[in-house]
Amino acid sequence: MQVCSTSAPLDLAVIGGGAAGFFAAIRYAELRRERGEKPHVLILEQSSQALGKVLISGGGRCNLTHACFDPAELVQHYPRGTRELHSAFSRFQPADTIEWFQQRGVSLKTEADGRIFPVSDSAQEIVNCLLKSAARAGVQVWLRCAVAAIQYTPGANIPFTLHLRAHKNDPGMPGTLHARQVLLATGGSPGGMRLAESLGHTLQPPVPSLFTFRINDPRLMGLAGVSIPTVGLQLLDGAKPPAGQAGELQLGALLITHWGLSGPAVLRLSAWAARWLHANHYQAVLQINWIYPQDLNQALATLHAQRTGAARSQQVVSRPQAFTALPQRLWRRLVEAAGIPSQQRWADLSKDLLRRLALELVAGRYPLQGKAAFKDEFVTCGGVSLKEVDFQRMHSHLMPGLYFAGEVLDIDGLTGGFNFQNAWTTAWIAATAAAQA
Repeated sequence: MQVCSTSAPLDLAVIGGGAAGFFAAIRYAELRRERGEKPHVLILEQSSQALGKVLISGGGRCNLTHACFDPAELVQHYPRGTRELHSAFSRFQPADTIEWFQQRGVSLKTEADGRIFPVSDSAQEIVNCLLKSAARAGVQVWLRCAVAAIQYTPGANIPFTLHLRAHKNDPGMPGTLHARQVLLATGGSPGGMRLAESLGHTLQPPVPSLFTFRINDPRLMGLAGVSIPTVGLQLLDGAKPPAGQAGELQLGALLITHWGLSGPAVLRLSAWAARWLHANHYQAVLQINWIYPQDLNQALATLHAQRTGAARSQQVVSRPQAFTALPQRLWRRLVEAAGIPSQQRWADLSKDLLRRLALELVAGRYPLQGKAAFKDEFVTCGGVSLKEVDFQRMHSHLMPGLYFAGEVLDIDGLTGGFNFQNAWTTAWIAATAAAQA
C-alpha cells in the first residue's frame, strides 16, 4: 500500500487513514469513476497502520453503527452536533451504512441493545472491506507520512500545497504534494487540529468524553462486579445541579468496579458533562438514585409499608420485595450507611432512620475523584467549530476546496456505534460534494 513518489497533482488529498478518511476516499473515487474519470486520490496516514482505531473498536468486534433509523431520535445520542447532524442523517444514516457494507459482502447482526456488529465479530473484516474497496476504487494510501503544514494559494488551479514529514525509514517520500481539494479526517489528533487552525479555523478545545468515574467510597468497597439495571445519575455543583446539559439526569445501567463506577449511565453522564467536569478537574459530587424511577416520597411509602407489614423478628438487612432489582450486597451496604445497626428489626425502625435510608436509596451522594478511560473507546469532544462548516457539503465556510469529516469536528457521540456513524455520514457527504465540485 505504500507509495513513495508522485508527480501528478492530487484531485483529493485525504489527511487521516481512519474510518472517515477511508470512507470519504472510497466514495469520492467511486463517484468519479462512475463518470468514466480516473481521479488521483491519496490517503495520508501518519502512523504505520491504516484503520488502527477501527481494528481495536468494540473490543475487537467493531460496533460500526446503531439500529436507530429516525434522524430526530438518532441525534439525541450526540452531546455535541445535535442540530447540525439532523439534516446530515436525513441524507446518510445507519440504514445506508448497513446497505453499504452488506453490498460489499459483510454480513451484519443487530444485538438486543441496538448495536450492530459484523456476524463474524471481527473488526478485521471491516478493515479488510475498507482496504479492498479503496484498492478497487484506485485510492492510494501512504503510511508513516504526516502532513506538517498546508499552504493555500487563492485563485490557483491547484491551490493546496502539502508539506510532508516522512518517516525516517521512507527516504523516497517527496517533501511536498499538490492537491485541488483537501479533506481533513484526522480524528482527535493534535496534529490535525493544528492544521485546521493554521487554515483559519477556530478550535473548540478538545477534552475527554466517554470515561468512567473514580470514586473511593466505603459504600462501594468490595462490591466490584455488582450491577444495577436502571439508576438515575446527576452531578451536583454545591447543593444544586450545574446549569445546562451537565446538570441533566442520566439514566441507564450501572456497574460497580474496583476503581469506582462504570456502565452506560456513567458513560452518558461523562459525555454530556464532559466540558463541565474538565473545567472542575473531575472533582464533583455524584448523586445516585439506586431505585429509579422511585422518588423520595415513594421510597418512604415503600419503607413505611415494609415496617408496618414485616414480621416482628424480621431485620432491616432483609431487603423489601419492592426493591428486588437492588442487589442484596448493595442493600446491606446502604442500610449500614444510613446508620442502621445490622441487628435492627423493621418493626423497631425509627422515622429518622427510615428517612435516612430513603435518602441513601434515592439521593446518595458520592465524591468523584477523577476519571478513567473506557477501554479502547476513548473519545474526545472538541475540534473544528461547527459554525465554520457547511453541513450540506461538509465544506469549510472559510476556504474553498477544504472539507471535514469525523471526529476532527466538534462532534462526539455516546457509546454504541454512534461515533462511527458520525464518521460514515460526514465522510459520505464531504466526498459526494467534493466529487460534484
